[in-house]
Amino acid sequence: MSLLHDEADIGADMDKGHKIMTGKRDQGFTLIELLIVVAIISIIAAIAVPNLLRARMSANETSALASLKVVNSSEVAYSASCGNNGYAISFVTLATPAPTMGFISADLGVAAPIKSGYNFVLAAGAGAMPGPADCNAVETQTGYYASARPTGYGTTGSKSYATNAANTVYQQWADISIAEPFGLPAIPIG
Repeated sequence: MSLLHDEADIGADMDKGHKIMTGKRDQGFTLIELLIVVAIISIIAAIAVPNLLRARMSANETSALASLKVVNSSEVAYSASCGNNGYAISFVTLATPAPTMGFISADLGVAAPIKSGYNFVLAAGAGAMPGPADCNAVETQTGYYASARPTGYGTTGSKSYATNAANTVYQQWADISIAEPFGLPAIPIG
């Protein structure tokens, strides 16, 4: 048979609807090939997932630190404009509108806020005394204490943070709230 005759036979077979097998590849992937692909995807996931979890935990810690700095700024503004030189000892008080608006955002303006994987607490500071009533007739204190503790230590965060009327934020690598007066093992960070 000549080459032209073979091509004519192939064309005739195709016209009749016959599928011509050109090799094993037309049958699909082998089990080994699929297992290799699954193994490669598993390895990539095993490398990427821990990095993503660490990045999320770092973002949560940064958010908690920033939130405590906002608490410090809010307490200073509250004390100067509404607190008659006293400090609020609850997030609800800081969120309550003075003549125009509250001093803290709504995400922290609840009794026991949870934000970005951290529990926040605001209370009277160590040695604080009752102060004058604020512009909303709520009693103030001469000092405050605010803390942020991870809701899931090692999962949502690995550091606890705290601050007070001295406006310095402290951190500690532990699953406990930092107690006043601040000192080791808590370290000042700003």
